[in-house]
Amino acid sequence: MLSMLIFGTISIFVKNIDLASNQVAFFRGALGSLFLWGTLLMRKERIPSALIRKNAKFLLLSGFAVGMNWILLFEAFRYTTVSNATLSYYFQPIFMTLLAPFVFKESLTAKKIACVLLAMMGMFLIIGVSPAEGSYNHPIGIGFGLAAAFFYAVAIMSNKKITCLAGTPLTALTLVIATVILTPYVALTSGFGLGQLTGGSIGSLLALGIVHTGIAYVLMFAGAQAVESQTFAVLSYVDPVTAIAVSALFLKEELLPIQLAGGVLILAAAFLNEFVGNKENQIATNEE
Repeated sequence: MLSMLIFGTISIFVKNIDLASNQVAFFRGALGSLFLWGTLLMRKERIPSALIRKNAKFLLLSGFAVGMNWILLFEAFRYTTVSNATLSYYFQPIFMTLLAPFVFKESLTAKKIACVLLAMMGMFLIIGVSPAEGSYNHPIGIGFGLAAAFFYAVAIMSNKKITCLAGTPLTALTLVIATVILTPYVALTSGFGLGQLTGGSIGSLLALGIVHTGIAYVLMFAGAQAVESQTFAVLSYVDPVTAIAVSALFLKEELLPIQLAGGVLILAAAFLNEFVGNKENQIATNEE
């Protein structure tokens, strides 16, 4: 729960960093990598090079997807409210449901299709009342949020293809790969922007890299190992609820009732998708 509370407050720090989204993503990966590798060194954990070579293809895909996920999510925060970005970002379980038949050869059941349609209905409610206004361009921001959700789904599905690696070692490798992939891209486009950093931006970057990446991921994996998967799925909803509360209380962003209704539909669809999927898998396992 603590890790989800930390993830839910990420927008406060991202909005206080005077850098482009790709630069923020790079520094997040670099700082998070340093923290997690330091954690592995303290624990005296080593990752066999044979496992890295064995999973190289999916590690590279996961690292690329994580880097894109960060860039797109931070862009969403710039173009729309935190509430809209978070709710569109929570479309990730729906993307996984749609991709699973092609990646894992899983069947797309009527119940899962109903969850997809429910989530789409919620998204239509949000987009329908989110025209461009002031410094925001909500449709573009929501589009970035949906794209970020897609790449997050790709990262998770890539990790499911990785064998004999999990927890902190897998996360540390993924962050390093994401940072390495982002390095030439940032260097050739915007540069690293070190000269633009102010005291406030440096503090927010440190919080983003160490607390919201390193510490939060360590806590999340520790919690995931201690509770059942359905309990973990339920607790993950602390993240969007916290983000929406932060948006209203600290960033003073308005959330209209119809947008709130759309958000409830998306979160309900994601929750039901988790519950239905786990229940169906359990039944299938029992039948075998």
